[in-house]
Amino acid sequence: MGELEQVIDPELGVDIVNLGLVYEIHVDEQSNVKVEMTLTSMGCPLAGTIVSDIKKALSDLQEFGEINDVDVEIVWNPPWDKSMMSRYAKIALGIHEGPEDQK
Repeated sequence: MGELEQVIDPELGVDIVNLGLVYEIHVDEQSNVKVEMTLTSMGCPLAGTIVSDIKKALSDLQEFGEINDVDVEIVWNPPWDKSMMSRYAKIALGIHEGPEDQK
């Protein structure tokens, strides 16, 4: 997931991992990678940019033969909400955690 921490949501300025947008990463027997993720909203105008940035971030692994094809699937279930963000993301965005939000 380290490579995906380089992918910054252009609107929020925080990486997609800490935002909680990456749900799963699947690697099959042929080393093809499928990233299952969501966006903060269905109408996100920068979805294409984020997908492109993911593929670019993983391209070094492709060049070294560690992985082959990369596929990014945008899913809407479960719906994203701010509770999925890491503490780092919440601090970076100035979101106050009340006692009910702390994990």
